Amino acid sequence: MTETTHTPEPTYHVVINDEEQYSIWTTEQDIPAGWRGVGRTGSKEECLAYIEEVWTDMRPRSLREHMAATSGAEPEEVPEDPTPPLVDRLCDGEHPVEASLRPERTAEALRAAIDDGYVFVRFTETRGGTELGVQLDREATDLAEADFAAGEGEVRLVGTLTLDFEPVRCFARLDLATLTGRGGLERVA
Repeated sequence: MTETTHTPEPTYHVVINDEEQYSIWTTEQDIPAGWRGVGRTGSKEECLAYIEEVWTDMRPRSLREHMAATSGAEPEEVPEDPTPPLVDRLCDGEHPVEASLRPERTAEALRAAIDDGYVFVRFTETRGGTELGVQLDREATDLAEADFAAGEGEVRLVGTLTLDFEPVRCFARLDLATLTGRGGLERVA
């Protein structure tokens, strides 16, 4: 019998330095000196898509300022992102979610992830679909209405994670027939 281990995909922060250059850094590591988070966290693809959208001038800030000073023009300001931080948005009510399962997206694959104690929940209406790895709280998770073999019923998943340096509790109700439902976050005091 071969034992399968579930290796979660890493989650990344979008970071920026004083020269207004962007990069990504895994959430499992401390952000390096000279860099700070911009409030965006997600998969590598989501973070890189965000950077591609907002980093329109690759020149370092000091070069832009120097060029502006020598040309007599004002330095270009980087606009503030008006979008509230992801934690704030996901703590505001319930949102459409789905179970993110690989390689197969089935009720039985979800059951295996629940048995492992770690489930990926994707918030489908965020830019790129924010996928969060949730360490399940077995006592709070409710499987009483679930028939995994038939792919019917509903599960209530509850667990914890750290998002943008904040400990949060994730909750999600999923229909086993579609593996979709509603969910959200709560800040942990």
